Amino acid sequence: MKTESSTLAFSAFMALLIGCAGIVATLASNSQAILLDGLFNLIYFSVALVTIKVSKLASRPDSESYPFGYSYFESLVNLCKGLLILGVSIFALVDAVAALLTGGRDIAAGLAVIYALFATAACSLTAWVMHRSQRHVSSPLVAADKLNWLVNSVISAAVLAAFCLVMLFEHLGWQTILPYVDAVLVIAVVVLCLGVPVRMASQALQELLNKTPEEAIAAPVRRAVANALAGTDTQEVRVRMVRPGRLLYVMVHVVLPEEPDLTIVHQDALRARVDEEVRRYYSLVVCDVVFTANTRWAAPSCGLLVEKG
Repeated sequence: MKTESSTLAFSAFMALLIGCAGIVATLASNSQAILLDGLFNLIYFSVALVTIKVSKLASRPDSESYPFGYSYFESLVNLCKGLLILGVSIFALVDAVAALLTGGRDIAAGLAVIYALFATAACSLTAWVMHRSQRHVSSPLVAADKLNWLVNSVISAAVLAAFCLVMLFEHLGWQTILPYVDAVLVIAVVVLCLGVPVRMASQALQELLNKTPEEAIAAPVRRAVANALAGTDTQEVRVRMVRPGRLLYVMVHVVLPEEPDLTIVHQDALRARVDEEVRRYYSLVVCDVVFTANTRWAAPSCGLLVEKG
């Protein structure tokens, strides 16, 4: 898939399909592990509908109501995804612990294996489609979707392996262990995968709070600004940046000597050079370069929205 909207629509459809299959399989097998998987996908489907809307908003220019554009909505959606997944995981963990303390629960292993096999194949296929689409689409929404489907694939594969063990235990006659397998499986899956929604929500929250991006993103920008201003007589250069969603905002404050030998035309040329250097690293950038002579403003700021060709 070569567009962001079609990729996200496919992700939403698969989440709905697997979620509905999970609810039906839960009623037939009495497995809370399958219920966890079904609820995860149904919640993800509801968020995916919002994600599709946000992906369209993010491509729009700024407006009077949203002077800094709509990129922050992407971070907001990823925060909601992380918190929803975290909430479902904690609910499942508490329920599994309660089941262990009350003697476990019996499940129909044959039906559970069929569902787990279907879910593993479907999640793996969707993760592969998300990965392939990233060749044509550079989007934090698609990247977050791919990560979620990879985690979902691992969860489904673990559920499949566990239910195969249940069938093996039944064949060996280990009846005492059987009621606890489902609850132990849920606990193991939640503990192993809990870090994913926590990291997703944490990163999105930092973006919403305008925290400086991680050093892997910030360092190339600082080098690009230094290269662009090389040979210019400056007293200090301050580089600030935030990255909500797919858009990188860069604010460069250049402090010049008290009597700068820079005309307005020269300053505009330097702004263009800084913008060009930063664009070598990021496709969508708002680059704002301000020159001051000590504490006096020498020229108004100039914001540039640039998309790499």
